[in-house]
Amino acid sequence: MTESPLVSTIIPVYNRARMLREAVASVIAQTHRPIEVIVVDDGSTDDTVQAIAELARVHPGTVKPIRRDNAGPGAARETGRLIASGDFIQYLDSDDLLLPDKFKVQVKALLDHPECGIAYGMTHHSGVGQPLVPIPFKRTGEALDRLFPALLMSRWWSTSTPLYRRAVTDPLGAWLPLSNEEDWEYEARAARHGVRLAFCPVFVSVTRWHDEGRLFVGGTVDPRKLRDRAKAHELILEHAQAAGITADQPEMRHFARELFLLSRQCGAAGLAEESRTLFHLARMASTPERSAGWDFRLYGQAANLLGWERLGRLTCALDRLRP
Repeated sequence: MTESPLVSTIIPVYNRARMLREAVASVIAQTHRPIEVIVVDDGSTDDTVQAIAELARVHPGTVKPIRRDNAGPGAARETGRLIASGDFIQYLDSDDLLLPDKFKVQVKALLDHPECGIAYGMTHHSGVGQPLVPIPFKRTGEALDRLFPALLMSRWWSTSTPLYRRAVTDPLGAWLPLSNEEDWEYEARAARHGVRLAFCPVFVSVTRWHDEGRLFVGGTVDPRKLRDRAKAHELILEHAQAAGITADQPEMRHFARELFLLSRQCGAAGLAEESRTLFHLARMASTPERSAGWDFRLYGQAANLLGWERLGRLTCALDRLRP
């Protein structure tokens, strides 16, 4: 590896020309060089196609456009990963931004700490066009040595937050072609491998909220998105158990409750098979005492009588009535 290694940024995009220009500009503005920006057009149907062509013309040899049929962000990131040339890999959503010294700080952290495979720093959370507030988003202000077990509580950073060594991303394998929680599952694979983290106590990126088509919207009711979430949750549990996270740890107890909730939501959306599978996974992820609890036993009996779909609709309706 050279003293100034190449950093590859992979940006999947679908119908988001204006914010894509801003995302690419934030990569071009990096104080670290050399860089490459791989923009993967996931089958856009608007002026995003022209925006990508213009970016490639203005930044020849740096911005590399690829177009593929629409298949979601996971498949698009995988398309970019396969052609990336860098020693380090940055994934960036098309509506988010990198701060200018991100690569400079995080590449240095990984060069200084060869035992670490991912560097991360603090991330802002801000509306598009809004001023940045110096409060770290989620848990990006905490110095954690590894992703597990905290990753079972939630996805505690954003896609823009980490910088990966290429030596980490290659063994992780392909991104899954999911439309929801594909990023959480990918990071759980890194956690399963025990990849160590290097924390940089500075702000490195901006996660932005807006109303222009967010993929996570409808993730509790849309059958397609729930099906993808069910698959991701099943794999995350597998990764956590392979990493030695046990049922008595508070993070696994939390994730078991998440599995139970997602089971009910899948049932309400008409996904009986996913609801049944997640329910059994929730019991398997729980301690023997918890698995034998009255709520699990009662829910399983009721599902056999009423069906997973009807019971899911009933319990989700009751959940909405609670304060």
